[in-house]
Parts: sequence; structure tokens; C-alpha cells
Amino acid sequence: ELQSQELQQGGTISMAQVNATMGCQGVNQSPDLSWSDPPAGAQSFAVTMYDPDAPTGSGWWHWVVFDIPAGTDHLSANASGHLPAPIVESLTDFGQPGYGGPCPPEGADAHHYEIRVHALDVPSLGLDASAMPALAGYMIHAHSLGSASITALYGR
Repeated sequence: ELQSQELQQGGTISMAQVNATMGCQGVNQSPDLSWSDPPAGAQSFAVTMYDPDAPTGSGWWHWVVFDIPAGTDHLSANASGHLPAPIVESLTDFGQPGYGGPCPPEGADAHHYEIRVHALDVPSLGLDASAMPALAGYMIHAHSLGSASITALYGR
């Protein structure tokens, strides 16, 4: 189960999580997340934020975090950029590691932002912060024991 004080299933993403670039006027803070009841055998966790509605043909990766130790059950609000080793934040489709909040095209319908925690069967994916989001996603899915998600919306 995945929960957040700042994100609600089907709710609107607040300006605290919206990007502060590309014409958006948000604060670009990563949301708080907490999870419980991981599957047996979970050795680490990964967190991803993905926009399947981005007009790219392949969606948009907003946040890719992995190698979160098995005993961890939350990420605090605005944790991106301050996460301790061995946790890794890899590249997003913004071209840099760390959280990049929503900023859909102006006038578009609200986009769906899938925030997902994945329980993994390995303690480390063996990747670093330079990993492309598609590669990290591939490795996350290859080692997934299960996941939980919240899908929140944002449009402008």
C-alpha cells in the first residue's frame, strides 16, 4: 500500500510538487510517500513517477529512485536531492537526476502522474545516477515482486 499526505488517488497535484521550469510556476518539491505490507522477499524498493500522457510517444519519467534499503518505509517531502547512500536518484526525461515535477503543455487536458513504489528481489540494481530512465525502468520491472501506486492529475 502506498500513501501520501500530499497526493490523493485521482486528486490534483499541488503547486508544491509542480515544476518551476518550462513555463510552470510550481515549487518542484518531491512528495512525501509512505508504504506498508511489502511482499515477502523484498530486499529493496524503487520509486518512480511517470506521465503516460506526455506528447512524446513514450511518456515522461519525472522521478526514478532505487536501491532504497529494505527497512525503509517512507520518503519525506522534498527528499529529492537529499537522499542518503545507497539510495540512487537516476536521470529523468528532464536530463538530470532527481525529482522533476509536472509541467504539461498549456491548454492540454490534465495529465495522469503515476507514482509507484516497487518492492524488488535484489538489494541493488547495480546502476548509478547516470542510468537512463528506460534502463532503470527495465531493471525495476525485471526485479519487481509487486508494486503499489497513486495516480494524481495536473493540467494547466
